[in-house]
Amino acid sequence: MTFVVTPMYALPLAVIFLILWFRVSAVRGGSKISFGDGGNVELLRRVRQHGNFVEWTTFVLILMILAEGMGAPALYLHISGALLLIGRIAHPFGLTTLDNAAHPMRYIGNSTNLLATVNAMVCIGMNIFAS
Repeated sequence: MTFVVTPMYALPLAVIFLILWFRVSAVRGGSKISFGDGGNVELLRRVRQHGNFVEWTTFVLILMILAEGMGAPALYLHISGALLLIGRIAHPFGLTTLDNAAHPMRYIGNSTNLLATVNAMVCIGMNIFAS
């Protein structure tokens, strides 16, 4: 089986992953903190931006690749992929301060990720029950 749709989203997400990782590494190197956040609020924020990205992206991409492998329609895979990509671009901008859980970009990031997850889950479920 050749996977066509999921890799189209995995590639730009991998680029974002590296950008967020480099941002963490830059603060770590500059502040000489090799483990944890050392009480550095900026490092904590960047670690959470990267960590949240990894938590959501890995899970949704796994669901997408499973759905694609089961023969889910490309349109639905594109919906999950686009929602995930939008959410992962928006969310780090919503984590600008540690005390503002109501930042609009956080809402966009979280809601698009939830929708991407549910959409992929429905694709998998439909294929399971159609078999």
